[in-house]
Amino acid sequence: MCKAAVAWEAGKPLSIEEIEVAPPKAHEVRIKIFASAVCHTDTYTLSGAEPEGCFPVILGHEGAGIGVTKLKALWRMQILSKS
Repeated sequence: MCKAAVAWEAGKPLSIEEIEVAPPKAHEVRIKIFASAVCHTDTYTLSGAEPEGCFPVILGHEGAGIGVTKLKALWRMQILSKS
């Protein structure tokens, strides 16, 4: 289980909720996030002005953490959000 900032609808406060995240698939890693930020794009979506914004949505795709999946070599990782 993980915690996430969930926006259920535009213009409403975020709700911190426990969510279940599927295990990593091939070519994916799990990252334990220690800090996350809500960027300008997230605030635009949350405002309701984003025409392609959909709810519910988990905000905060900019994060810092450590990889917890064992790798054979050190890889550079970037946190990506899925649309």
